[in-house]
Amino acid sequence: MKGYKAYFRNPDDPKDASFDPHPTDYPSVELEYPNSNASERFILLAPKDKDHYNPIMCLEKTLHVIVEHYLSPEQRVLVGPIPTDNIADVTPPSSPLLSAFPSPAHSTTSTLTSLSSSSSSSLGSTLTSLSSLSDSPPPPGGYLRAVQRAIHRQDGPAFLKAMAHINDLFGSFKYPPLSPDPFDDAPPNPLKEVVKTWTPGGVPRKVMMRIMDECYQRCVGPHVQSLRQYTAFSSEVYGELMPSLVAEIVCATGLKPESLFMDLGSGVGSIAMQASLQSGCRSYGIEVMPKPAKIAREQLEQFKIRCRMWGVSAGEVELEEGDMLRSARVDALMKEADVVLVNNKVFEESLNEALRPKFLDLKEGAIVVSLKEFAPVDSRVTERNVDDMSTIFKVYAMKYHSGSVSWGSGGGQYYIHRVDREGYAELVKSFHTSRSSSRPARSRR
Repeated sequence: MKGYKAYFRNPDDPKDASFDPHPTDYPSVELEYPNSNASERFILLAPKDKDHYNPIMCLEKTLHVIVEHYLSPEQRVLVGPIPTDNIADVTPPSSPLLSAFPSPAHSTTSTLTSLSSSSSSSLGSTLTSLSSLSDSPPPPGGYLRAVQRAIHRQDGPAFLKAMAHINDLFGSFKYPPLSPDPFDDAPPNPLKEVVKTWTPGGVPRKVMMRIMDECYQRCVGPHVQSLRQYTAFSSEVYGELMPSLVAEIVCATGLKPESLFMDLGSGVGSIAMQASLQSGCRSYGIEVMPKPAKIAREQLEQFKIRCRMWGVSAGEVELEEGDMLRSARVDALMKEADVVLVNNKVFEESLNEALRPKFLDLKEGAIVVSLKEFAPVDSRVTERNVDDMSTIFKVYAMKYHSGSVSWGSGGGQYYIHRVDREGYAELVKSFHTSRSSSRPARSRR
């Protein structure tokens, strides 16, 4: 917390210290998530380093995704439209919008207290404390615009009041009125019911990206510097594929709920988790370095929590700490795998060579995705190389664009190797036929 500072203030009371960090407490606000009994408390402080995690911006992004993908058109009307402009483009401070959210100094502390309770506090009491806010009319432009403007102006009381209204509305959406008949079942949560309309593996891209981003920010972000402490030019150099490239690979390889995805050298486990969330497939990852393997286990627990909060399901994810060349689990799963990913951009050639025989166990049609090819692109099988194991692959070079990987700002290529033993068998057969026909016939005595 030493890297964070106060962000909000009370423009009507310069002496109000409610939004300053204190030794035992921090200003915060809760946000209702789509699933029942799911909410999160966000600390209302800003990072001193602009590249560090910003909880206020995180809250706003999550809020927008919930409104866009979980609310019905009628519910979105009550919350207001999602702002499409940048914060710098919002109406200047003289706008009458903030007048709809007066910031009296005497109300700051009580509002902050009611919204900063710990996650163990009962949801019912929180909703009760917010219910009185629903009597006031929505502000011009809606509540999301009010949140945006309060952030822009650093107006803490206005921000808290806008969030209180939003949580009040979300609570009313999630918990419809009970039937007068005490024997009737409680009505379902409409926000959770929305998820049932999505096809298997059809989690909207923005929802998927938010879940992955939330997991990464909470579990991986604080350890990024220590993860970079590696021996240069070794196979243990740490690098990541960005979620946008992973999403592209999942689509390009055709992963489905019944597929098995393997990530050899899985790092902090993000790719295995995203593949299972995006496609519904079963995923397995193995990582030899203790530090990222430990973080991966922690992130997997966070991932499960996040999926429940958002009300979505993902395929099973299994993570192992160990050596991919010696793991019995790798050997067993390789025979079932549909897609195997190897981020071998900086692997030593000896490791790449040691991996190649593992792929002989892959089934017909299985795919190996790598950052460095295991077989030449568009290579032609000849009698000289017909016995090389790489000839079972059809290899395709794919381009990735700037921002797709963590180790460079430019674009590059990755490679898709598809097992095609049937095509290989046909070529071998043609070679044998050609050899037989070219031999001179023996003369008879």
